[in-house]
Amino acid sequence: MTTEATTGHAEAFAALADDLPTGCYVDGEWRASSDGSLLAVADPSTGETLTRVANGTVADAALAVDAAAEALPGWSTTAPRSRGEILRRAFEFMTGRTEELARLIVLENGKTLADARGEVIYAAEFFRWYAEEAVRNNGEIATAPSGSNRILVLRQPIGVAALVTPWNFPAAMLTRKVGPALAAGCTVVCKPASETPLTALAIAQVLEEAGVPGGVVNVVPSNRSSKFVGTLLADRRVRKLSFTGSTEVGTLLLRSAADNIVSCSMELGGNAPFLVFDDAGLDAAVAGAMIAKMRNGGEACTSANRFYVQQGIAEEFSARLAAEMAGLEMGPGLHDGVQLGPLVNSSSRDKVDELVSGALDGGARALVGGRVPDGPGWFYPATVLTGVEPSAEILGTEIFGPVAPIVTFTTEAEAIEMANDTEFGLVSYLYTGDLAKGLRVSEAIECGMVGLNRGLVSDPAAPFGGAKHSGIGREGGHEGMLEYLEAKYIACTW
Repeated sequence: MTTEATTGHAEAFAALADDLPTGCYVDGEWRASSDGSLLAVADPSTGETLTRVANGTVADAALAVDAAAEALPGWSTTAPRSRGEILRRAFEFMTGRTEELARLIVLENGKTLADARGEVIYAAEFFRWYAEEAVRNNGEIATAPSGSNRILVLRQPIGVAALVTPWNFPAAMLTRKVGPALAAGCTVVCKPASETPLTALAIAQVLEEAGVPGGVVNVVPSNRSSKFVGTLLADRRVRKLSFTGSTEVGTLLLRSAADNIVSCSMELGGNAPFLVFDDAGLDAAVAGAMIAKMRNGGEACTSANRFYVQQGIAEEFSARLAAEMAGLEMGPGLHDGVQLGPLVNSSSRDKVDELVSGALDGGARALVGGRVPDGPGWFYPATVLTGVEPSAEILGTEIFGPVAPIVTFTTEAEAIEMANDTEFGLVSYLYTGDLAKGLRVSEAIECGMVGLNRGLVSDPAAPFGGAKHSGIGREGGHEGMLEYLEAKYIACTW
């Protein structure tokens, strides 16, 4: 597999490299970083360097804010229809480049080609959705209860927005932020994850071709994350921060944002429970579990992290899930038939391995998987664990890998208690044949989203976000654009 993986991916990248931007995109221009430094981008399937891109400095961060601030007046007063038409063209250009972008995602992220194609299509939909939302920035007019005046409410662009995106969905997490920001009339400075900057730069190229004016979108890769984002938040012209990443980093950014009272949208960690009741249809529950667990190889904040299965069907559900997981072909993502690619880097794989080893040492049993395979790259096999102790570390930690730990329960109340026994509250999944029970449990679980008899919740038209330590604010839907708008109340007499 070593030679095949290396050769196949090296050739695939070479075919893309000629048209691939690798500089900082600031004020409508491609440029080197201010100190000339470069950032290596690795192929997770081999561990080898694919290429190097500009490694932005704090000086580059400041230049990007300058460009965004200068472009803000013109963009914020651009007709909503014109902003929408640019986003619509971006959608069309992006879908027209689906295969190219998908292959790029596979090469720098590691996910399978099928997952990457799905991500590109999903990511482009945010441009289409917000192309339509751009003309729906509706205000309000009402008569004051006293009758003395009119109440006018306008919604105006919040200003320059700093967008910080993660590596697991390098296309979708960027468009989910850029789309509503541009629709609202904001300008942006984007810092993509250092593991996956190529996709973000390619999307900047798409936006440029779609007609986004210089300075409206600025994309600067950097592995100096703390200093880079700190520079953005210290600039009083930056009025919005949208961050997707860990709760630990999000907490630090919230503290930094407090100094200038920057409005924050934070999509943070998850620890999603997946509940299966005795009356669930097993075919549907297993199929839903595969989607909720194995989308992006488990490297998703929405990934099912803890499986709670009612005692009467636990053995059969576990066996059937293990059989499905065992049937997945693991390998480099571009290869035909591969259904599970590598994790994004060695530290991610080491974390997954440590969590599984800890569960096994505590008495759990691996029905399938459970050990690091030989060979190159950062692979970890699909794994199903049974007999997991409710207090096991693996149940309290976001695994971010292809591992399904299963715990049994007896009553509905016990299932709800287990589901809520976490500081996180992003998404939950549950399967039952009783709709009344499903709605009752959905209301009782403390989270921002629920997949009821469904293993996928993400949709550009729906508000995505969590409760508790899983974040603040919403992305997607009409609510997603409101995050980039300030309400202005005008008391008016006529």
